[in-house]
Amino acid sequence: MKKLSILMAGLAFTATTAHADEGMWTLYNLPQAVYEQMQAEGFTLPYSSLYTGDNAIKNAVVNFSGYCSGVVVSPDGLVFTNHHCGFEGIRSHSTVEHDYMLNGFYAKSFEEELPNENMFVSFMKEQRDITDHMVSLGIHEKSGKEQEAMIDSVANAMTDSIKKIDPTLHITVEPFYEGNKYYATTYQDFTDLRLVFTVPKSMGNFGGETDNWMWPRQTCDFSVFRIYADPKTNGPAAYSKDNVPYHPRHWAPVSMEGYKDGDFSMTVGYPGSTERYLSSYGIEEMRDAQNAPRAQVRGVKQAVMLRHMRASEAVRIKYDSKYAQSSNYWKNSIGMNKCIDSVGIVKMKQAYEARIQQYQDSTGYLKGKLDIKHLGKLYAGRKEVMKDLLFFNETFRRTNELTTRALDVCMRLEKEGEKKGEKMLVLSSDNADTWDAALDREVMATLLKNYAEHVDKEALPAFFNDIQTKFGGDYQKYTDYLWNKSLLMKKVNKKGELWVANKKLANDPAVIYGKQLMAIRKQIVDKLQTTMDEIETQERYLCDAKIRMEQDMPHYSDANFTMRLSYGQVGGYDLGGKPSGYYTTAESIVEKMKRGKENFEYEAEPIMQELMSAKDFGRYTDRTTGKMQLCFLTNNDITGGNSGSPMFDGKGRLIGLAFDGNWDSLSSDIWFDSKLARCIGVDVRYMVYLMDKWGHTDRLLKEMGIE
Repeated sequence: MKKLSILMAGLAFTATTAHADEGMWTLYNLPQAVYEQMQAEGFTLPYSSLYTGDNAIKNAVVNFSGYCSGVVVSPDGLVFTNHHCGFEGIRSHSTVEHDYMLNGFYAKSFEEELPNENMFVSFMKEQRDITDHMVSLGIHEKSGKEQEAMIDSVANAMTDSIKKIDPTLHITVEPFYEGNKYYATTYQDFTDLRLVFTVPKSMGNFGGETDNWMWPRQTCDFSVFRIYADPKTNGPAAYSKDNVPYHPRHWAPVSMEGYKDGDFSMTVGYPGSTERYLSSYGIEEMRDAQNAPRAQVRGVKQAVMLRHMRASEAVRIKYDSKYAQSSNYWKNSIGMNKCIDSVGIVKMKQAYEARIQQYQDSTGYLKGKLDIKHLGKLYAGRKEVMKDLLFFNETFRRTNELTTRALDVCMRLEKEGEKKGEKMLVLSSDNADTWDAALDREVMATLLKNYAEHVDKEALPAFFNDIQTKFGGDYQKYTDYLWNKSLLMKKVNKKGELWVANKKLANDPAVIYGKQLMAIRKQIVDKLQTTMDEIETQERYLCDAKIRMEQDMPHYSDANFTMRLSYGQVGGYDLGGKPSGYYTTAESIVEKMKRGKENFEYEAEPIMQELMSAKDFGRYTDRTTGKMQLCFLTNNDITGGNSGSPMFDGKGRLIGLAFDGNWDSLSSDIWFDSKLARCIGVDVRYMVYLMDKWGHTDRLLKEMGIE
């Protein structure tokens, strides 16, 4: 694969290592050199087809519920996203009697499509650079908290102005290039989003944790939703039975032609967060004080969760989504740390920082501001404190229902004050269908013990003394005491609400527990705050110096969950000294299904085994290989948040959805390895095959123009 060396050399850590097709590019200001390279590799559409035209690709791509990506594929607002992105919508409608997570779901009419509370899609309407305005307001002279307040204030003012023109729009302001740039982005949110179709979990999550971040893959990771709109305006509207399917400006045409090795591939979506400008010192902190604690705590927690989930279908339904979210970044943290060490990323960064230092010494650029050695000392001084914070967050934030309620109540008491004689609303609606007491109690006790074994004594809340002196060091007894005695865990009233009198809150054991947690977290955060602003300023200068040193080359900003484009080619990599192949076949999933008794994550329904064992796949057979292709590889540059991102061919047609990366892509948040890192996509023909042969979704296929 030949590359434009002058374009890509500036994107690597060293001048001798060119990273093919690296980059998560903003669309509104895509460098001409990047577009020309896309053309050289097979992109055939005009520049305007990406951002400005009525049929621009950006108009079909959505932010899916604030954590994933998706794509509109029909004139009636059908949206494809990953199965794991639709997890919560699927789970929330599931019961033991109607387990859509386990058995799948298909709405045979508009009336049967299921609404989803707290889910939405967001369309990006416009993006522009407002750096000069932010600098004129003195953004770089502010502390971190003051900067956040200023950004919010500017975004609110801009939103107020645009709502006078169109009340359905809002604007966000985000820092780019480590805060050296600021862009304002205009969005339109649609909150009436309904579940239309999902395959059974055995297919949508085939392989589970066994195959997660691995190749080869056969997972049919997709689900289908529909956007509903106001019948009079075709604009956003709160859920109503009178709403009608949304008619988008543009939708992505679905391609049944497939792809070949070396074909152009482009991914457009909402990558969540990368830190490729991060210093070597920041990477060391990420490895030792963030990834390592995260992996350790989640491994302990997930072992308890899985045991309870395997013992009860009702519990499994409640925790499927939570477990998947936790385990994804548990494995990500493990894999990233292995990549950091095996590739030698810290040393590569140090060598690059030496080049920046030489550039600074020879030019005087940022003299008296950027001090790379001082940056190292700042990081060294806070490493252990950062580790304590990660252990705290992974132990206490959203890990069990009692702790969640206790912290929520304590934060509100701190903000609103303790008003005697009044009641506090602990729960506004019964959430019993989202948690299980036995599982949560054991998780809580297990994590308390684990926390005490891994943090400094100064990071232990006061109640740990009580556990030793009053409960004989028995963490389960202490946990049960809180659950049994606290008013925060009492039954809800007939309205599904839980109220507690404020005068009783002061002595409530869970509230005392929550206040002590908040006190210790504040102590940890206060220690970090002493150097946080200085570290962020130095990191901003370091990014600035890199871009100035390579000013003749285009640079992309780190991902921050704004729309980005990445491009490259379909193709495999070297897997243990052998070619990985660039696609998987129906035969390969059948072979894994036969191992279902050995590994429950390869179990599948008999009908799925039958469908994937077909002798003739008809129009779903690839013309080049003669196979039914399931998943495929590209060297597109993606990260978390890109899940559900559409993958386009050179003509702008949908060929699949990004849903994962391979093991060697796990360092991509900080370094993109073009030789080994790959994006794994589910082939759209595989998706349509199951919609057709399993779901018999004739109306949906016709709607998408697939006859």
